Amino acid sequence: MSFDGIMTRAITHELTENLTQGKITKIYQPFPTELIFVIRSKGKSRRVLLSANASFPRIHITEQQYENPKVPPMFCMLLRKHLEGGVIDRIEQTGLERIVTFHIASRNEIGDITEKLLIVEIMGRHSNISLVDADTNVILDCVKHIPPTQNRHRTMLPGSPYIFPPAQNKVNPLKADEDSFIRRLDFNSGKLDRQIVQNFEGISPLVAKEIIARSKLGDRSSLASSFSKVMEDVKNHIYQPIMLVTDNKEYYSVIELSHLKGEVTRFHTISSLLDRYFFGKAERDRVKQQATDLEKFLRNELKKNEQKLPKLKETLSNSEKAESFKLYGELITANIYQLSRGMKEAELPNYYDENGGTVTIPLDNQKTPSENAQHYFKRYNKLKNSIQYVHEQIHETNNEIKYLESLLQQLDSASASDVEEIREELEEGHYLKKKSKSKQKKNHKPAIEHYRSTTDVGIWVGKNNKQNDYLTNKFANANDVWLHTKDIPGSHVVIRSNNPDETTLQQAANIAAYFSKAKHSGSVPVDYTFIKYVKKPSGAKPGFVTYDNQKTIYVTPDEDLVYQLLQRRR
Repeated sequence: MSFDGIMTRAITHELTENLTQGKITKIYQPFPTELIFVIRSKGKSRRVLLSANASFPRIHITEQQYENPKVPPMFCMLLRKHLEGGVIDRIEQTGLERIVTFHIASRNEIGDITEKLLIVEIMGRHSNISLVDADTNVILDCVKHIPPTQNRHRTMLPGSPYIFPPAQNKVNPLKADEDSFIRRLDFNSGKLDRQIVQNFEGISPLVAKEIIARSKLGDRSSLASSFSKVMEDVKNHIYQPIMLVTDNKEYYSVIELSHLKGEVTRFHTISSLLDRYFFGKAERDRVKQQATDLEKFLRNELKKNEQKLPKLKETLSNSEKAESFKLYGELITANIYQLSRGMKEAELPNYYDENGGTVTIPLDNQKTPSENAQHYFKRYNKLKNSIQYVHEQIHETNNEIKYLESLLQQLDSASASDVEEIREELEEGHYLKKKSKSKQKKNHKPAIEHYRSTTDVGIWVGKNNKQNDYLTNKFANANDVWLHTKDIPGSHVVIRSNNPDETTLQQAANIAAYFSKAKHSGSVPVDYTFIKYVKKPSGAKPGFVTYDNQKTIYVTPDEDLVYQLLQRRR
């Protein structure tokens, strides 16, 4: 069920019962499109989440804790100025639309009571939260600014009049009787669930299908009766908050979903339902946003190093000409009395040539023969010294490319905490400037993800370099089995056994392949050996190790298997 008009009505009713005449004590803006209001009402403080997130817009009381930015955004500061200390007079829904208005009485700078409207529009990517002056109907500010160039019919900017989203000219189902319901439908056209959604406001496709399912494909009167019963419950605020899981899909609703079969979880309040349903999803969406800047930075760094490598190889190729400059210097020195200042070139016998050939050497006519010889010896020494340096640079650049590729691979499967550990790693490596001077605790242990094979053997996975280093160098025992994709960036995997069965070995290899750059490939080579054969070179980058005495198996990553092994651990 999407956050439709019926869900909006249900949550508005719940908020009205819990928050009316409540005092707004704190306002936070933990994320750009999400607000947290702390409201003291009926002897209890409640946290209310207002979200205009493009993917997961919603409004409900929450038990979740969010980390707030040190410097509050301007919109948050404006809300604090106008609404903190204010009292919620009433909460209203516009018809059965997904628009909720908080009427808030607060005092202005001179102490007079004024009314402000906080209007929440829950409309997918068009969702918004606006603060409006009730007397003038002027927008004071909103979470998302929409200039006239983007929408000339509805400008959402400070100082503009607030205009409600255009009406869809649908019938309010709470005011429709059975006869009017039947008249709005064309039974000969079929697709009755779509017709219900198109003709009646606030009804999602999921609710429309439930109405049809309850009529048991009967005649018009049975369908009208089914519609009437559902709407009667909604009208009387009789709700059944449930979350239903079927075919790996999750649904949430405030009415029973008899047309879907699956595992049902019931909740005492609508807010607890929404809090539970959206928590993981909203977090993953934030992780994606959180890692965007890191991914862009890493790709830019990778591109720089990939472009640097051909230039270094070209420099190395030029450096190989050093021996010819040495030869020029030696031949000029050996024949110095045959040469004089002013000569532009000299053809001299090459005593290194068994056939007695000659070499034509360019000369600077402004220099003496001795100065020309010294010039070539200097060029020889310079290029000779650069050869070792260029070789070192090529080696370092290749290592840097491997390192950056491994970080990009880790971002693909990172959680919020994983992303922060990757960011810390880049700060410690001086790739990024440290945002905070606070030092992390020395005994901080990264959280290692744990799986269990179908034969009940523990498997641990490092999902970033901090976790990889801790898992391989501190957590694992010397005789535990260590796995890693062969010559492919990926996670370190450890089996807590010195003699794992074949099933466990195959499943651990599958996990290693899944958490690697070859995640979507087939027949991925995975090396395995004992931890005692895995070494971290001195001064190596985080996550880098060398190993020997390995064997190789080939597996095709299976996402369903990885999920199953994770569920076995849980």
